[in-house]
Parts: sequence; C-alpha cells; structure tokens
Amino acid sequence: MRDVSLWRAVVGVEKTVIERVEFDEDAEVLVVHVRPMKRQRSRCGVCGRRCPGYDPGPGRRRWRTLDLGTIQAMLEADTPRVRCRTHGVVVAQVPWARHDAGHTYAFDDQVAWLATQASKSTVTELTRIAWRTVGSIIARVWADVDAQHDRFAGLKRIGIDEISYKKGHKYLMVVVDHDQRRLVWAAPGRSGATVAAFFDLLGPERCAQITHVSADGADFIDAIVAEKCPKAVRVADPFHVVSWATDALDEIRRETWNDARALARTEPKRGRGRPRADASPRPGSERAKALKGARYSLWKNPENLTENQQIKLTWIAATDPRLYRAYLLKEGLRVVFQLPYDAAVEALDRWISWARRCRIPAFVKLQKRIVKHRARILAAIQHKLSNGLIESTNTKIRLITRVAYGFKSAEALIALALLNLGGHRPALPGRN
Repeated sequence: MRDVSLWRAVVGVEKTVIERVEFDEDAEVLVVHVRPMKRQRSRCGVCGRRCPGYDPGPGRRRWRTLDLGTIQAMLEADTPRVRCRTHGVVVAQVPWARHDAGHTYAFDDQVAWLATQASKSTVTELTRIAWRTVGSIIARVWADVDAQHDRFAGLKRIGIDEISYKKGHKYLMVVVDHDQRRLVWAAPGRSGATVAAFFDLLGPERCAQITHVSADGADFIDAIVAEKCPKAVRVADPFHVVSWATDALDEIRRETWNDARALARTEPKRGRGRPRADASPRPGSERAKALKGARYSLWKNPENLTENQQIKLTWIAATDPRLYRAYLLKEGLRVVFQLPYDAAVEALDRWISWARRCRIPAFVKLQKRIVKHRARILAAIQHKLSNGLIESTNTKIRLITRVAYGFKSAEALIALALLNLGGHRPALPGRN
C-alpha cells in the first residue's frame, strides 16, 4: 500500500488528496494537509451542486479527526467559496466533513455512537471536547440519518403523549409507533399547534393511513386527531383512565384526613409526658395519625399490598365506609380493563351506574368524564392498545434528559432521543 493510501485510510477520508503530513511538536498535533479530488471541488456546501467559484475564502482552516493513539490529528485545507443559485455565497463542500462543522465525518460518527452508549463524562474525556459540542454533533448526525430513512413509512397505529424535560413547564410532545415499537417524532411544546405540526409533516395521504391513535384524553389532542385523521379509531389510554380514579380517591382521602385534623384541633391539648390512665380519648388525633400513612394502601393494587398495608386497608373498611367505597370504585374501574371486550362493555356500564349514585362528588364527576370517553375506553379494550409503550419511551427520554443536561437547545436532546429510540442507532466508523 502506498503511503498516500495508507494515510487516507488512517485518518478516515475518501475522495481526498493527501498533500503532506507533518507533526507539530509544540502542540503535539498531527496535521494532514489535504484537498478535495478534482470532481469534488467547486460544489455548494449545503446542497452539493456544482457551482462557479466566488473567491478564495478566509484562508486555510483545520478539522478535527479521530485521534491516532494518544495524539490529536487534524486535517488542514483551503476554504474557497462558491456562488450557489439556491443558497448564495457559501464555503465550498469538502468530502471529509459536513458543512459548517469543525470535525470530520468519522469523528462525528464516533461521538454520536459514544453518546448513545456511554456516560457524559466518558464521552467528553475520551474525545476531549465540550459537552455542548457533543450536542451540536448529535444534531448534525441525526440530520443525516433522518435524510436517509423515512421515519413515517408504514405508520398506522400511533401513541401521543407529552413529557416534561426542563423546569419552567418545558415539555416535549412525543409520538411513537405501536407496531414497530419506536419513537418516530418529538418536538418542544404542549399544545394543539404542536400536535398539528406532526400531522402537517405527515401529510394528508399518510394521515389517511393512520388507523388508531392512543392518547391520554387531552381535549386538544382529540380535536386535532379528529380533524386530521377523521377515520382513525381514537383510543383512551387505560393507565390514564385508572389514574383519574386514583386522583378522585386521593381527593376523598385528603378530605377525610382534613376532617380528622379539624376535629383534632377542637380537642384539649395534652401536657408533656405519658398521658394519664383516665385521660379523655382523642379520636380526631388518632384518626388523623392513622390516615396519614394510608395513601399507598389505597393506591396500590391489592395483590401488591404489604402485610401492614393490608391491615391499614382493613381498618379503613371497618371505620370509614365512604372512603372504602371510593377505594372499591377505583378498583372496579381497574378491573374493567382486565376483562374480555363483551364483559367489559357490561362492566363499564355497571360501574358508571354505580358511580352516578355513589353520593361521592369526586366520583360522580369522574363518571361524567368516563361517559364522555366511553367509546375510546372500549376501543382500548377491544384493540388491546395502551400508552404503555409511550410511557416506557418517556421513562427512557427522562434518562436521556439527565444525560443531555447542558445541551444548548431542545433540538440536540430530541436528536439524541431519536438516535437512541428511533431504530437507527449510529455505527462506529469502519464497522459494517
């Protein structure tokens, strides 16, 4: 192998002429002087179209490439400018790096792979770059990956949800593909305009191919789906429906606890030390103390209760029929989603009738919400769809968010999430 071919393989470049190689002893940097091959010259840096030259540009510049052992390596070349009919005067394209990047393709691809596999400190220490630079590289790599693959091909059953990624009510709207079990789209925002942007990107033809849409019952999502995909079956997520009942139950628990605390405040205060044997009972204080730790006994599924939580639940059943009735209503709604479709239809109607006459305001209000979403709830049971996949995706995005803390923009976070969860993870340079 000739020396030129060897150096071209070592620094990971193609369609490039190696002019000479020198070692800067002061900076301890290997500098490889290069230029594009004749067919690669005078091309627009944005679109790659051949264009007439404009001027020599700002002079020579360097691009960081993969380290050679413990030594940093750089490519150095001229940066002439060309005049593109579409993009105006831009720096000419080079075959070893993306436009407006300070690193080579090989370096970018290695950093993107490391970001999906390793911790923040590992990536920055190994590559010797700042974490914000990692964010910029990830955005560039994902743009190339996205241009090579059609994320929306074959999209039929989707799930939509939002996730908080930053303090100050900063949210991402997330869309997953139920069939291929991958993340297909994410964008900052939590509004109808954000959801509409996804369907606008999808286009009318592909919107017509959507058969099922699962969501958490938010009205703004439902309105956009009804407008953009009128033929799609809209599915209410069972997890969120049961969480509505859990919230109603917790509202009753707090009311009961506050009533006990109010009664305790009317009772005479005791002095220090052990109470006397003939001291008057304090039912309000004892009840408030007992209810204080009852949240998880009421929230958890019966099969997951500990022995102490089962004792607590038995005490509630014996001492507070109203609170226990609210607990049974919550469990009854949860059981509906475990039944076959035909049995679930009858069970849901019976639950609505029970909740309507239960004389517990929170559950009377809840049954009206259930009636409103009845068709979507039954669709979830019939088609066996839920937002379980998207909740799992959200959990992974939360982990990625902690890793991505310090990125300059939400776009870098989204690019990292799509690289990890979109089904097109980057490969290490030189690997098949």
